[in-house]
Amino acid sequence: MPRFHYKAISSSGTPLSGELEAASREAVIDHLRNAGHLPVRADPVAARFAFLSELHARLRAGTRITRGHVVAFTRELATLLNAGLPLDVALRTLERTSGNGPMAALTGNIRSGIQGGRSLSDALGEHPEAFDRLYVNIIRAGEAGGAVHSVMAKLADYLESMATLRSTVATALIYPAILVVVALASLIAMLTFVVPQFIPLFEDAGATLPLLTQFVFWIAALFRDYWWLLVLAVGIGAWLGNRQLAEPGARARFDAWCLRTPVLGDLLTKIETARFARTLGTLLENGVPLLSGIHLSRDVIVNRAIADGMQTVSASLEQGRGLSRPLHDEGQLPPLALQLIEVGEESGQLPEMLARVADIFDREVQTGLRRLLTILEPVLILGLGGMIAVIIISVLVAILGLNELVV
Repeated sequence: MPRFHYKAISSSGTPLSGELEAASREAVIDHLRNAGHLPVRADPVAARFAFLSELHARLRAGTRITRGHVVAFTRELATLLNAGLPLDVALRTLERTSGNGPMAALTGNIRSGIQGGRSLSDALGEHPEAFDRLYVNIIRAGEAGGAVHSVMAKLADYLESMATLRSTVATALIYPAILVVVALASLIAMLTFVVPQFIPLFEDAGATLPLLTQFVFWIAALFRDYWWLLVLAVGIGAWLGNRQLAEPGARARFDAWCLRTPVLGDLLTKIETARFARTLGTLLENGVPLLSGIHLSRDVIVNRAIADGMQTVSASLEQGRGLSRPLHDEGQLPPLALQLIEVGEESGQLPEMLARVADIFDREVQTGLRRLLTILEPVLILGLGGMIAVIIISVLVAILGLNELVV
């Protein structure tokens, strides 16, 4: 049976943690409740890598606060609030279960702020390095509606969904990144150490080399003698590129070009659509007004071209227009998303329809990533093989030319 790492609070208020073998997560929660404990979380742990998980947790204990910390904090606080604990008690419990890491100090600061008379949203807003404007505004909307516990649970669902989307994209890019690194390392090794071994042989023979061989030998000599200059050029190029992309206009033009590229542009559009729809749907579901929701959702969009389009949508909303028509006029979201948003707006179920759009395009992103990898992997492998083949052929052609001179 699978193993689950759990956190719980005993009947006496003592934090508990450990691992249990159970058929499912629900079985672990039932076991803890039957033992008189309050379950906080239960996550599956691969038995073969359990020690790595524990080591990773210990190594991260003294590091800065990450998205994973915030997601775990939100889920655990939502669980405690839904169990009926007062906010102050729930925060004190989280502070005790967080150990001595950065989240324990942050939780203690939040609890001190609440004890000093601040609201939860104000206390969270004092820590922008952990809780962004979107997070704080969702909590503030929940406070206005008197339903912080339910809003916190929905916010945890939202953060976990966004983390899953990021993880899906990052995981899919690992293998192509490894291929690119191996390809570059192989080429540099051949041009720096292997090909230069043949250069003296042909120089001593005094033969006229084919143009392909001359070009390859020139590249090899460049890598061997001026590698530092190449490294400097790459570093300066990267610095200049980052500086240029830091300008809003240049970044918007570059992002718009990315959206027009085959395959990749369609995938980027789907990723941004899923992110925008889930964020706006979560905000509207938790009582944030539509105009404020558009402004906040714009902050989570990475592609500047789409984000600038949302600025135009915000201006249209301020003039009293609906959401679907300005989005349709911008033409940056996929037709299916626009159609579903229009249906949701007309039926008065816009938050639910936005959640459905996010679910649909989350699946589309996974399908698009698989399709992209199906194309990218053989292209990288064939490209690496082709470049190595060119180097080998250039040397073999020169060697054959020498043999003809000898004969």
